[in-house]
Amino acid sequence: MAFDVVMPQMGESIAEATVLKWHKQVGDVIAKDDTLYEISTDKVDAEIPAPAAGTLLEILVDVNITVPVGTVVARIGDASEKPSGGATAPVLVNPEPAAMLPPVAVPVAPVGVEDDNSLEGRLKAKSSPLVREMAKQHGIDLAKVRGSGQGGRVTKEDLEAYLANGVVLGTSNDSIAPVLPVVHDPSAPTMGLTPALAVPPASPVPAFAAGERVKVEPMSRMRKIIADNMVGSQRTSAHVYTVFEIDMTHVAQLRNKHKQAFEAQFGTKLSFMPFVMMAACKALRAYPIANTSIDGDNVVYKQDINLGIAVSLDWGLIVPVVKNADMMNLGGLARSLNDLAERARVKQLKPDEISGGTFTITNPGVYGDTFGLPIINQPQVAIQGVGAIVKRPVVITGPDGTDFIAIRQMMFSSLGFDHRIIDGATGDLFMAFVKKELETSTFGLE
Repeated sequence: MAFDVVMPQMGESIAEATVLKWHKQVGDVIAKDDTLYEISTDKVDAEIPAPAAGTLLEILVDVNITVPVGTVVARIGDASEKPSGGATAPVLVNPEPAAMLPPVAVPVAPVGVEDDNSLEGRLKAKSSPLVREMAKQHGIDLAKVRGSGQGGRVTKEDLEAYLANGVVLGTSNDSIAPVLPVVHDPSAPTMGLTPALAVPPASPVPAFAAGERVKVEPMSRMRKIIADNMVGSQRTSAHVYTVFEIDMTHVAQLRNKHKQAFEAQFGTKLSFMPFVMMAACKALRAYPIANTSIDGDNVVYKQDINLGIAVSLDWGLIVPVVKNADMMNLGGLARSLNDLAERARVKQLKPDEISGGTFTITNPGVYGDTFGLPIINQPQVAIQGVGAIVKRPVVITGPDGTDFIAIRQMMFSSLGFDHRIIDGATGDLFMAFVKKELETSTFGLE
């Protein structure tokens, strides 16, 4: 009997996924738990194992097609079986272009229906984080927007078209009112962005000219998500940066002295990053404003410290999260970090392992970068950048007050923070705390 392979739900809020690659072809013999195909969601890329052994009889969803969770994407069975068709209607391979299909009216979700956690509700109301953030900024009720995505889900293009048609929600009630054309006098002073009074953006410059030798490739799903998130963060947070020079000689000496015993005890290598993580955790406890999010006019103080650590992949960037990092010792931080980074590179992360971060650390220094000015990972309000650790001559003051030049292992580290709620003095105090920890703490090793 043929076995239906369905699109798995990779997290409570994930309602759809895109097929990235099929590792097996029709007719291939498959063992249970062999990697069958790869998928991409708004949160994570993952390799999906075969749920049963047998022969791959049908592939029902082609590469780069997005379908709701629960959709039958393939069938596995005995080689002698013929495709049965099944009860669940699959998405067809190579579907006809949308222009050739008759128009279908998508029902608008009724206003007032809240917290609909059904599949249909998630598809329609719980659009991508970018779409929800855009709707929030413009005061748009997504239930009023006609969606063209799977199951009526509102896409970024749907929301942009809705805004382009000149309709916004009224401020006193939920009625839809037209946006009146306003001519802005360039000589008139303005204080920030005034709704409906912004100067229209200039027409985009073409990426290439006619006849120019170019190679055009579509963005991957991950790259599009990264692009949307980065642009959205720049529009959301008032980014400010501070950069500190930190003497890492003390940490380097601790690491060299204890790394063999550390690896024997904890079964993992000791890099510089766990030291930075532990120092950041202590600083977040001392300055909890850096471990918050903004919700309208409210500041949400996160009681847990969940460190996101940026990991560079051949196909993009991902930020696994070390949960409750402040509760771990140096060994626990090192094991968690190395485990998450390794599984990120082989697409074995679970959705909850890349969500819930409250503060992010990124390490461009691993590539020799002096320091970086990273973009804040929303909805967080701060991100730390770690530069390369290099030997440099530094003026040192001895116990007797005498100055001398010594070779020290130095590092520049930056803090990018949201100036809406974190002032420059607080950002500097945070980094001064990190600097002192890295230059003086024993980190439980001695």
